[in-house]
Amino acid sequence: MKIFHMLPLIDWLALAAFLVIWAGYVFFAHRWGRRRHSLLITTNRYRRYWMEQATARDPRMLDGLITQNLSSTPSFFSSTTIIIIGGLFALLGTTDRAAELVRDFPFAEPTPMLVFEFKILLLVAIFVYAFFRFSWAMRQYTFVALVIGSMPPAEDFVAGKYDRKAYAERAGALVGSAAEAFNDGLRAYYFSFAALGWFFSSAAMMVAALLVTLILYSREFRSEVLEVLRD
Repeated sequence: MKIFHMLPLIDWLALAAFLVIWAGYVFFAHRWGRRRHSLLITTNRYRRYWMEQATARDPRMLDGLITQNLSSTPSFFSSTTIIIIGGLFALLGTTDRAAELVRDFPFAEPTPMLVFEFKILLLVAIFVYAFFRFSWAMRQYTFVALVIGSMPPAEDFVAGKYDRKAYAERAGALVGSAAEAFNDGLRAYYFSFAALGWFFSSAAMMVAALLVTLILYSREFRSEVLEVLRD
């Protein structure tokens, strides 16, 4: 309970602002992305195209390879996140040296050791959240592989025994859900850089959070890649 008294009000406000900015952007990207067709929503259209093509292929070895390739990226980030979490816990054992290093910066505010450890725990929480999102993306890609493997033969779709469009929509939605989970994990990585600013000052964290939000917005709603995919 000591932390509630040692942490200044401005730091509590900065932490609250950081969380509100993060959660607010996620809400904004989810709602506004459906109107403006964000990068995720736009690529979901191609995921449905992919699944429509998969229903016409037999065998579907290519689709299995694509799924395996897609799942390798969240797998890599999951492993990396575990290493980062381990490194942060190791840092808790040497907080005095880390605090001294931060104090060497001229614009860094003096921070009690307990508060410094609390800021490290914030980073741990962010990366734990990222790990859960990456691992959930990995698991969903296994479901995608299961759906592709269970697809009826292409001739059964042609004969009308199964609804090709409904099957492709369901499979495409599953791939899109995996991509969204992976995207959430990446956003956590971005905002972890903003959280690093808290080690220097509360103002640095708030400014960094706004900059990260601007970068995410430009990439998800204003990027050149998005313009190419929209055409």
